[in-house]
Amino acid sequence: MGGFSAGWLALREPADVAARSTRLAQLASEALGSGRVVHALDLGTGAGSNVRYLSRRLTAPQEWLLVDDDETLLGEVARSFPAAVTRQVNLAAELRSAGPGIFDGRSLVTASALLDLVSEPWLRVLASRCREAGAVVLFALTYDGHVQCEPADAGDEAIRALVNEHQRRDKGFGPALGPVAADRAAPCFIEAGYHVERESSPWVLMPHAAELQRELIGGWAHAAIDMAPEQTAFIESWKTRRLAHVEAGRSRVTVGHVDMVGWPERSG
Repeated sequence: MGGFSAGWLALREPADVAARSTRLAQLASEALGSGRVVHALDLGTGAGSNVRYLSRRLTAPQEWLLVDDDETLLGEVARSFPAAVTRQVNLAAELRSAGPGIFDGRSLVTASALLDLVSEPWLRVLASRCREAGAVVLFALTYDGHVQCEPADAGDEAIRALVNEHQRRDKGFGPALGPVAADRAAPCFIEAGYHVERESSPWVLMPHAAELQRELIGGWAHAAIDMAPEQTAFIESWKTRRLAHVEAGRSRVTVGHVDMVGWPERSG
């Protein structure tokens, strides 16, 4: 998986917090109850933003297992959450195997900005593992393919299409679901025996979020050139125009995401 710097994760965290569905986090807390300790598993924990968000909103006492394949990020998150257990795990390689037993005894399985990176077969295995554990699930900020930039530019749609094509590349889990992940996740968990609820959780980046907008626009241009190097001049020209809007303090960017919560249906 990898490839996400601590700087990028820190830059996006305020936008993530503002976008997330508080209603679905509350539903997860209610499904878990307030009496027993919540044994929580955070997949692809990165710099720990998901733990920071949820640990303040779950009403029960919590014990966290934080897994990631990036040793450096795990070291940083261990300093932020000294009571949590961290474990270096290559989720892409190990989920289908007997693996490290990370799901055993877990009452909550959660992740942020993960499901659009994975393949549908991997996602189905994840749903099965969560159901076997009887865990409540909460997956936040799954990219849904929708981007709107204001002021509009004639190149916006072409860039968005190239970026979404790039999102479908293999991130180590098999061909990534990318922009269709939010629509595929719910059926996978319903078929595994979950009641599922979803809610839109878009980033709405106003002009003051200039640094994050610059990083996004640069990243989108890089991905688009990756997909269509013959269009480099067109893409660079688009990037220059979009960055000019950012610098002038008139740029607003909306990036679509979806949050999903689920809990096992009672049989019988």
